[in-house]
Amino acid sequence: MRGAPDRLRLTLEIQERRIALRRPWRSASGVVRARSLLEIRAHAADGLVGCGEALAPPQADEAALRELRAALERYRALLHGGSPGRSSAELIASARRADPLPHALAGLEMALLDLEAKRAGLPLWRHLLGGGGERTPPTIAVNATIGAIDAEQAAAQAQAAAAEGFSAIKVKVGDGSDGERVAAVRAGAGAQVALRLDANGAWDVEQAIARISALEGCGLELVEEPVHGRGALASVRAAVAAEIAADESAGEEGLLGSGAVGAVCLKVARLGISGLLASARAARAVGVAPYLASLLDGPLGIAAAVHLATALALEGPLPPCGLATLAELDCDPGPLLPQRGLLRAPAAPGLGVEPAW
Repeated sequence: MRGAPDRLRLTLEIQERRIALRRPWRSASGVVRARSLLEIRAHAADGLVGCGEALAPPQADEAALRELRAALERYRALLHGGSPGRSSAELIASARRADPLPHALAGLEMALLDLEAKRAGLPLWRHLLGGGGERTPPTIAVNATIGAIDAEQAAAQAQAAAAEGFSAIKVKVGDGSDGERVAAVRAGAGAQVALRLDANGAWDVEQAIARISALEGCGLELVEEPVHGRGALASVRAAVAAEIAADESAGEEGLLGSGAVGAVCLKVARLGISGLLASARAARAVGVAPYLASLLDGPLGIAAAVHLATALALEGPLPPCGLATLAELDCDPGPLLPQRGLLRAPAAPGLGVEPAW
């Protein structure tokens, strides 16, 4: 966002959006029937607009939404009072001092980087990599996700996902009916599809070891967040054959370099764009495989994650990412529906999407 001062004067427009799910989303954490987010539009004085979304956690209540809006209003006042820096990084640093709420900062950074990449005339993934070279963006493999549903429904969804070309399926577990569901998914998907489990930390160490050991005959690629915390994750990893990934525990200090996990699930709504990119590179540096996933993000959040996945895929191998969730929301997904289990970053400058609510 370097340029003449008049181009750097920013005003924020904040609009609450509530998007119904096409069917209830069930996991060990509860049931989600709608997603609430705050759409952010950063208007520059020269007419360019950057778009982002600040997403509340799936189980957030109205108090959490009010906290999210309050943080964004602080950022709006900060920018209205005169942009304190010239780059998106400087603006985010000032916003963090005003209110360090991660989900709010992630939404603001998304809008600022969308604006910055639009000004450079580059799709976001190329802007993140410095804009050099005429590289063709790779396609990004994504996994299908099956919620905590009955075995018959799970088998039908798994069969459909395999027929659609998905190379990996994630199954929500931890609600007490795991065995039948996981076996049904494996039977429906066939042996060629990678199978992941996601417990959202529902188990203790003893339960996790017992449940994973009982399910390993289904052929598990990995188990995501079977328990919470570095010590518990390390104990489970030492006792089972399946790989263990961190999700909710990913931000714990020292976890990635401790040997507690072999993979880590990263989410743009929690970390922001620059934070996720830095975390993924730090994970790779210590031999932990990063992959991205959605918190049932809206179209802007999924677009940002696909651009990030593209940048990371150009730097090294990237496992399938959990970004095939827009079909769950009652909104226009634009170009962000998977084809044969693959997504490609939009080619237009910035995020490359304009959501139609």
